[in-house]
Amino acid sequence: MATIRIPTPLRPYTGNQNSVIVSGDSVSAALADLTGQYPDLRQHLFDGDKVRSFVNIFLNEEDVRYLDGAATAVAENDTLMIIPSIAGGKLVLSLDCLVLL
Repeated sequence: MATIRIPTPLRPYTGNQNSVIVSGDSVSAALADLTGQYPDLRQHLFDGDKVRSFVNIFLNEEDVRYLDGAATAVAENDTLMIIPSIAGGKLVLSLDCLVLL
């Protein structure tokens, strides 16, 4: 069975576990098993039947978007990682180098 690593912001929905053992021979099946075990997690990972655009899934450190997506095969000893995108911050313009003539 594969393991899915759970990022800190999503751990309250998995009983504070940092990883979960799942069954399934594809990324899609593994995520279905995960959300079957922890139904409250589904709304944070999926928009309808598709993984939300800001949720990145990695299989053994490779982004599944560059493999076969949700159809990517998962082996028994594989590790899946859920990596939510991080956004925010602000643009700061510095005038330290401004020279007035």
